Amino acid sequence: MAEHKHGEMDITVQEKTFATFMKMVSWGAAIAVFLLIFIYIVNG
Repeated sequence: MAEHKHGEMDITVQEKTFATFMKMVSWGAAIAVFLLIFIYIVNG
């Protein structure tokens, strides 16, 4: 087996996936907050 050397693996794909995931979570949270505020205003 090959010997493991810390920090040599290319993780650009994982970093891009994580950045996209965080962007989607942020947008989803913002939409949920605005939707709740809209519902509160409409039903006020």
